[in-house]
Amino acid sequence: MSRRISIVIAVMLLAALVGYALWKVFLAPSGLPPEGFARGNGRIEADLVDISTRLPGRVASIMVQEGDLVAVGDILAVMDTTELEAQKARAEAAVASARAAVAVAGAGSARAEANLALANSELARAETLGERDVISRENLDIRRTQAQVEKAGLAAARAEALARERAVDAEIANLREIEARIADSTLYAPQAGRILYRLAQPGEVLGSGGKVLTLVSLGNVYMEFFLPAGAAPRVQLGDEARIVVDVMPGIAVPATVSFVAPQAQFTPKQVETIEERESLMFRIRVRIPPQMVQAHISQVKTGVRGVAWVRLVGADGTMPDWPEGLTPPVAATLPVPLAAGDGAGDETGK
Repeated sequence: MSRRISIVIAVMLLAALVGYALWKVFLAPSGLPPEGFARGNGRIEADLVDISTRLPGRVASIMVQEGDLVAVGDILAVMDTTELEAQKARAEAAVASARAAVAVAGAGSARAEANLALANSELARAETLGERDVISRENLDIRRTQAQVEKAGLAAARAEALARERAVDAEIANLREIEARIADSTLYAPQAGRILYRLAQPGEVLGSGGKVLTLVSLGNVYMEFFLPAGAAPRVQLGDEARIVVDVMPGIAVPATVSFVAPQAQFTPKQVETIEERESLMFRIRVRIPPQMVQAHISQVKTGVRGVAWVRLVGADGTMPDWPEGLTPPVAATLPVPLAAGDGAGDETGK
């Protein structure tokens, strides 16, 4: 019985190998692609993000190592803020002093208002007495002048109070600027990704814009390839695509056409044949769905080479269906890493 089972298993394995060999020979892409389809060589790529300092300063600590996977908002590095903290304390004292000056100016305004009220009252009595010829015209003029002086003094006191309030606003703005500098001294991950390079070490002094880390952003994973002028204009944005990487020839990764170059350019060095290099080509980009990347983010590597397949719009405006056997089965969820490779020396694919 065990011998019969062994024979059945051997036959099944042999059939699987023969089927795969037949697919490779007769169905797998070789030579020219079928009518209505195009393909191009490329590699899995992602955007690089430089994590840099906005202000010059000393690196206090770096929380990550090369190869670490980080999420949005993770703290990556912290710059020394000793000097900024001292400036913040001085700015807080300046704000308190300015507010005290506002209180003094307010008291001055109240005193000026009281003086003006008193001067107006004395002027009214003087005018009444002047009508009865009880006081001289000279004393009446003095009262009038005194009232005008007190009115001008009130205006000056109010202007002083307003100036003090604006001084408080200026000191608060200065404090907020220092607080913003302190906040900028903590470097966060702007996107989910993997640390590619650690370009500085704790204790080093960096200038404004000094690079601390390089992050491979995994929010936009794609493959770029080139198509000739006869095929590129027939590629439709948003259409389905397929990516087959060299390390997983048995699985096609679904993708979407996200970019078609608006103008042709000379064929890049990656295209090896002389015939292809002599023609102008269009750059095409197909993007792997972010949800698939997110589901396998710990396994995603860039720099892995492969082939991208796209459909071409026909003369009647229609596109062919994906035939079985043109590419390997499409992976809805990948049981194995999306791509493999060292991912360190060739992350960008550039």
